[in-house]
Amino acid sequence: MKNIIIVFAGFLLVFTSCKRDEYYKDGGKAKADYPGDMLQYLQDKAVPFDTIAQIVKLAGMEDTFRKTDFTFFAPDDDVIKRTIGNNKTDGSLNKFLFDAGRDTVKKLSDIDSAIWKKYLQRYMFKGINRLKDYPQIDLTLQNQYPGALYYSYSGDLMNIGVIYGDANNVKYIGSRTLVIGFINDINNAENAVFRTLISSSDIKPKNGVVHTLQYNGAYFGFNPSDFYEEIYFAGLHPSN
Repeated sequence: MKNIIIVFAGFLLVFTSCKRDEYYKDGGKAKADYPGDMLQYLQDKAVPFDTIAQIVKLAGMEDTFRKTDFTFFAPDDDVIKRTIGNNKTDGSLNKFLFDAGRDTVKKLSDIDSAIWKKYLQRYMFKGINRLKDYPQIDLTLQNQYPGALYYSYSGDLMNIGVIYGDANNVKYIGSRTLVIGFINDINNAENAVFRTLISSSDIKPKNGVVHTLQYNGAYFGFNPSDFYEEIYFAGLHPSN
C-alpha cells in the first residue's frame, strides 16, 4: 500500500508540473497592480527607489511619471550611490571629477536637470510592455534568439528580450527573466553591452509598467563614461 501511495504521488507531481503554461499567463499569479501612478509607486517604495524618485523631480518629469503610459526599467538607489561615489571610489563620478581637478558632486541638484532627464530617459520606453510582450533571447545563440531592438525615450538603442531558463535538463521550459542591454555602437547592434537582468517584472501602476533592474554593480545611464563626460563638459551647478 505504501508503494502505491508513493507511485501515485509521483504521478501527481508529474501531472501538475506539466501545467507550466498556467504560470506564464501574464506574469504569474501574484497580484502586481499598484493603486497609484508611477511616481507614487517609486515614492511609496522608498527602499529601493527614494533617490530615483528625487531624480524624476530634478529632471522635471513628474507629470510624465504621473500621467503618461510608458514602460520603465527602474534602476535602484544603489545604482545612483555607486555612480556618484566619492573622490576615493574607483569608477565613480566624483573620483573622475576629482582626478580631473574639478569640483565634486555634493548634492544631486548640483547636476544639471537636462542631464538627469537625458539619462533617466534611457530607462523609459513608449507603450506598456510586460514580460510576455518581449521576444526570446538566448545570449549563447543570439543568431537564433536575438530578442529585439527598441529605442528608449532618449533615442538610445537597447536590446531587450526574455531569457528562457532550463529545467530538468530540458531547454527553455524553466523560469523566464527579462534582460536589457545598451547598444553602444549602432553599427554593431547585435553586441549589446552593460546588460542587466530584471529582478521583478510587470508591476502595474495606474500608468505604465515597471520592471526593476537586478542589483549587479551597474552604473546610472548604463555606460558611465557618457554620463561622466557630459557632466564634465557641462560643469556642475551647486545650489545653496
